[in-house]
Amino acid sequence: MSARVSESIVLRTYPFREGDLVVSFFTRDQGKLRGVARRARRPKSSFGAGLERLSHAAVSYYQRENRELVNLNSAELIDSPFSLAASFETSVALDYLAEISEQILPAGEANERHFRLLLSVVGSLRSGGAVWSASTYFVLWAVRLAGILPPLAVSAESAAIAGEMLRLGPAELPERAWTRETAADLRRFLVRHIEEHVERKLLTAPILESL
Repeated sequence: MSARVSESIVLRTYPFREGDLVVSFFTRDQGKLRGVARRARRPKSSFGAGLERLSHAAVSYYQRENRELVNLNSAELIDSPFSLAASFETSVALDYLAEISEQILPAGEANERHFRLLLSVVGSLRSGGAVWSASTYFVLWAVRLAGILPPLAVSAESAAIAGEMLRLGPAELPERAWTRETAADLRRFLVRHIEEHVERKLLTAPILESL
């Protein structure tokens, strides 16, 4: 069978035999695949940095019939996240993105949107984007694209409560310089306002008033 070349993102690698690696990689056209990279752990490996975690590479491979693992021939590096490894926080975030993708993506199913999502989030981190924001954005869209995110609907009652909270006027909430020292005052005010709102909305209130 002739070799196939797919634009791919490397998710994980595992030691396999002496000098070999099992590679889990996410292709743009074939989805997530797993394969064996022969002699990839040796010092003079032809794969180079192409099999590093979240490397963007053109992976050449071929698959025999009735074989779960493909055979990797080469991985020509397109873009590397190596520069991000200098920061421990960013390095952990890369592990997080790779692990989520490894667990959530089914084998052999193309997912163009998730592929572009991974590339864009790694690109954001490389350009100095906030790690927490990028990670949260990725997880939100990953579960949404996978179809496992429940509907994010707001009930009419919740919307009414939010609307009332937003309509607080200067008389109720005077303008002042809110600092770390005065934050407790603001918190107590908001808690009291919420409690008063809930008490007014209690379904048992008419029953209690009739007693």
